[in-house]
Amino acid sequence: MSTEGLLSVLILLFSLWGVGSFSHPTDSTGSAYSHEKRASKHGSTFLVGVGKADITGAVVQIPFAGYGQLNQTGTGLRQRIYARSFVFADPANATNSFIYVVLDAQSGDTAVRHGILQGLQTLGGKYRNYGEHNVAIATLGSDKQTYTAIVEVALLSIQRAYDSLAPSTISVGTIDIPDGNINRSPYSYLANPATERAEYTSDTDTTMTLLTFDRLSDGDNKGVAAYLFERGVTNDTRFADNFVAGFSQSSVGDLSPNVLGPFCEDTGLPCDFKTSTCNGRTELCQGRGPYFGEADDGAKSAFEMGRRQYNAAFQLYGQMASGSGVLLAGESSVASYHTYQNMSGYEFISPFNGSLQSTCYAALGTSFAGGTSDGPGAFDFTQNNTSPNPFWQVVRTGLHQPGPAQIHCQYPKQILFDVGAMNEPYAWAPDIVDVQALRLGQLLVIVSPSEITTMSGRRWKSAIADAAGSVLSISDPIIVLASPADSYAHYVTTEEEYTVQRYEGASTLYGPNQLAAYVNLSLTYLPYLGIPNAVAQLPKLPEGPKPPVTTNYSLSFIPAVVFDRPILGHSFGDVLSSSPNYFYSVGDYVSATFVGANPRNDLRLEKTYAAVEMNNDGIWEVVRTDADWNLTFEWNQTNVLLGTSQVSLTWQIEDSYYLSGWDKALQSGIYRLHYYGESKDLFGTISSFEGVGPEFSLRI
Repeated sequence: MSTEGLLSVLILLFSLWGVGSFSHPTDSTGSAYSHEKRASKHGSTFLVGVGKADITGAVVQIPFAGYGQLNQTGTGLRQRIYARSFVFADPANATNSFIYVVLDAQSGDTAVRHGILQGLQTLGGKYRNYGEHNVAIATLGSDKQTYTAIVEVALLSIQRAYDSLAPSTISVGTIDIPDGNINRSPYSYLANPATERAEYTSDTDTTMTLLTFDRLSDGDNKGVAAYLFERGVTNDTRFADNFVAGFSQSSVGDLSPNVLGPFCEDTGLPCDFKTSTCNGRTELCQGRGPYFGEADDGAKSAFEMGRRQYNAAFQLYGQMASGSGVLLAGESSVASYHTYQNMSGYEFISPFNGSLQSTCYAALGTSFAGGTSDGPGAFDFTQNNTSPNPFWQVVRTGLHQPGPAQIHCQYPKQILFDVGAMNEPYAWAPDIVDVQALRLGQLLVIVSPSEITTMSGRRWKSAIADAAGSVLSISDPIIVLASPADSYAHYVTTEEEYTVQRYEGASTLYGPNQLAAYVNLSLTYLPYLGIPNAVAQLPKLPEGPKPPVTTNYSLSFIPAVVFDRPILGHSFGDVLSSSPNYFYSVGDYVSATFVGANPRNDLRLEKTYAAVEMNNDGIWEVVRTDADWNLTFEWNQTNVLLGTSQVSLTWQIEDSYYLSGWDKALQSGIYRLHYYGESKDLFGTISSFEGVGPEFSLRI
């Protein structure tokens, strides 16, 4: 299909728990702060390119990042994850450009960012323009295989974005999603001044901000939202081929997708408001998603929260296509800055009250170990803990005993891990963080390495909006936050929230003045987002101290794949069992179990481990892959010594709920499940094989 004259949309959504979206379409990362935004009839022209690539790393035997729970180890795959890259450039001077990469990952990472920057330099030529200052990575014991997949394939997505550069106009719109999240620490939020809270109608950011890029010539729940948007426009002639929708994060530090709230698993009663405990302990206090009653480990709840973002984004796109929204303008201003700052003992003038303040050396408090209702802690740790515990003080001494100055600086945090002074085998927490911001016309993107609470984000955006007029001559700035990105520096709260010492405050590494320090740094370097002639008059932007990159000596306790062997009497790919029926309907589950091999032998990037195929006049056509939500791939090692394993494919036949916005309706017919694998022998040779399940009939 020719794309000439078609609309290529890049949606960048900034909102919710960190909804971010770019759409060739895009993503959402939290609500934007704007002075009165007036519709502009004439927008500037920018160069915009978008690209997407599969970064799915190892899916088995790998610990997940969720609250450091060692029992969260991968056993398979529900949906592939991607890097979505967006390149922006000034058509009058293409060296004024930047790259924004949205990873379907927990957060940004210094090593990943460093690897991507090195890769861009290796590519040479036009890519050498990209370095520390103009690349933002919005997101592991270390797993080299997964690291390599993320870095190399993120580079591929950047190359695809660069190859698709074309003149575009950019429009911005907003929509409210009142049921998209809740505040998981309302007790902390209430510590903020009542007058400040009265300025807002909600204790969370519920506004999604959408950027659409209209080509002038051619045409995580975040992952679910992007998946649904991209899937939903497949046959929509308003959108170009290879449409990309990216959803990134914003003020998500105190937000939760478990919108029904936290309840005690034993009594069914609400958890304690201050401490998120049940009878004084955290383990039984669990947040509930919209479908918490489903016995699916939260899968449908996760889908639902992504579905809500998708529905809002698609609705907003329709409104913007009808003429609403604001066109970005301002001499096609494309600018960025980046530096590093050592946050240990950083002295500065507070942008909030003008006093001389200082940050602390990094530390995590006892309430950090209490976890949250999204992931409770263990032992006797709780949130809202500001009293010392003699036992854990003794345990702390065995690691590192903080000195009086550190204890005073971090007060009222009860220090559990004095991580700023713990450097064996390497630093336990960053002391050097990224300081970065991006500009597209009147849109300013603040890039934060820390997860930001709702009120922290509001203060930060307000401060930048107030300064943008005098510093950058922008009368109606649109300010959004992208976090956590580039590196990962835990959390940042307001000073008032910090005093409460729930999980977020205890995870604010650099003490009660951290937010003020971050805002101070943003304001200090804000002039570097000015027009080129103005920036040329400024002193050279300091690079700052470089953070350590530990890629080559990171510890890993992940076992290697030694060899695979089929179960006795079978070959790889043989069917061991399958669903008993022949006829199935919408909503049913169909499964098959095969003699398998370790999927770490081949990540099958841009391919699939699993497929659903339909018989079309004797030709088997793929209708689902492991990129689709309702087709799951699960691996189980049956004998470590013998190297045997099995793989189960399960397809939940989609009903209208799961087919949201998709016009590719299922048809009655004959189907089968198809497994793709690679085995490793004792000599290290990798061999491909396939397994095909029994045929079955689907009646619609």
